[in-house]
This record gives sequence, structure tokens and C-alpha cells, in this order.
Amino acid sequence: MSADRPGPVANTGQCADGCRTQAPRGTADPRRRAALTRRVRLLVAATITYNVVEAVVAITAGTIASSTALVGFGLDSVIEVASALAVAWQFSGADPEARERTALKVIAVSFFALAGYVTVESARSLLGAETADHSTVGIVLAAVSLLVMPFLSTAQRRAGRELGSASAVADSKQTLLCTYLSGVLLLGLVLNSLFGWSWADPVVALVIAAVAVKEGREAWRGDHCC
Repeated sequence: MSADRPGPVANTGQCADGCRTQAPRGTADPRRRAALTRRVRLLVAATITYNVVEAVVAITAGTIASSTALVGFGLDSVIEVASALAVAWQFSGADPEARERTALKVIAVSFFALAGYVTVESARSLLGAETADHSTVGIVLAAVSLLVMPFLSTAQRRAGRELGSASAVADSKQTLLCTYLSGVLLLGLVLNSLFGWSWADPVVALVIAAVAVKEGREAWRGDHCC
């Protein structure tokens, strides 16, 4: 792990940033580490593949329905791909730990970019910039993502924690955030379709943007809390 990893506060059992516990340093068994590294690579590849498909479908459906929420969801998928590619790059080298700090910076920037875009688009939606039409494709996509993303996030988080990789854990949080956005998108699309409540999605999305800023700050500082 990186030499500037935050250590526990003296006699408190907390991380330097106030978290209760630190992520484990990872298993010392070389065979187990190799197996976990392969697992992370497979999970990252699956995340990238799914998000590429998700981005294409969401942006296309959002453009057809004039839905800023759907287009924003598709762009979030693009950001998720960038985050996953950073982890894939890290674990493609002979010494993944040497690349961890750079990977964390990329993941942090992706969080900030997501938060910025969601905030701007939410504000535009609340100000009535565009009224979205009903989108059956969007509703189905959001429902599917709500089922797929938690599985990918949980699997990568477990592997990353056992391996002691902060970047893998951070990327799993990016995937988990995509799960929240899927739920928000689904709720917003359904409420808009049933009741015409176009304000529901941007309001909740602003909360997600705040969470993204928090996660981005932790990744940028290199916090290893689990």
C-alpha cells in the first residue's frame, strides 16, 4: 500500500479522517492475492461492458424522449467506465500497488465530474428547461441496472477489501452510486409517467450529487476506510 496512507489516530481506534476502522492491508498469501487480482480484473471488465451498453441505450432513449435524466444517467455510465478503466490499468501492471495513487485520483475526478453534471442538469430540470416524455426503454433500463449494479459493487468491494486495494474499493463505491442513480432515475421516470411530477428526479439527484462529492474527496485523499 502507499506510504502516505492515513494511519489510525492515537488511542482512538479511528482513521485520521474520523472513520471507525481502516481497510485491511490484504492477504499475504501470493496465490490468494493472484486469485483476487484476477477476480477484480473480471469484475472490472464486466462493469465496463455493462456500462458501455447502458450508456448507449440511456443516451439514445434520453435523446428520443427529451429526458435530461436519462441522458445524464448515460453520461454517468461513461464516467463509471472511466473509473473502471483506471482500476483495470492499475491491475494490468506487475505491481498494482505502485499505480494505486494515480488510479484513486482518476476515480476522484470521475466522482467530481458526475456530481457537477448531475447538479447542473438537476438545476436546469427544476427551472423547467425541458419536459421529458414517457420512456418505456428508460424505465426498463433503470430497473435492470438496479438489479445488476449492487451485485457488481458488492463483489468488487469484497475482493478489493480482502486484497487491500483502496482503488478497487473506491471503484465499487462508484458502481454503488450508479445503483442509487438507477433507483432515482426509475422513481423519477415512473412518477413523471404516472403523475407528471417532473421535479421528483432532479430533487433526489441533488442528494446523489452531494454523496458523489463526499466519495470523491475520500478517494482524492486516499482514505482507506472500509
